[in-house]
Amino acid sequence: QFQLVESGGGSVQAGGSLRLSCSTSGYSLGSNCMGWFRQAPGKEREGVAAISAHGSATYYADSVKGRFTISRDKDGYAVYLQMNSLKPEDTATYYCVAQGGNCLQRDYALNNKNNYKYWGQGTQVTVSS
Repeated sequence: QFQLVESGGGSVQAGGSLRLSCSTSGYSLGSNCMGWFRQAPGKEREGVAAISAHGSATYYADSVKGRFTISRDKDGYAVYLQMNSLKPEDTATYYCVAQGGNCLQRDYALNNKNNYKYWGQGTQVTVSS
């Protein structure tokens, strides 16, 4: 059984950048939709970004579009989230996620956490003003 392991979280001032990484522990998920969800204290878990199998399509929440970039390595062993121009409202625990199959529509990729079968343990991102 593989695990999704996140790294790269931390504390940064508003306007700064962080890069999150997620390893699949040696198990290729190249044919699977992968992404990032986040959860802030007292709020619902929300989809931030997702990338389809082999990176053919990417999807972003409106709140991060133009600031965050999701990517994945070609062999399916890692997914990344580059976060620029961070805002205090980006403060949350960020979770790496993977589906059992592909994702071909934005709504399916971002708007239902139950579509994701596999979850990492989360990494904290804190943005101070």
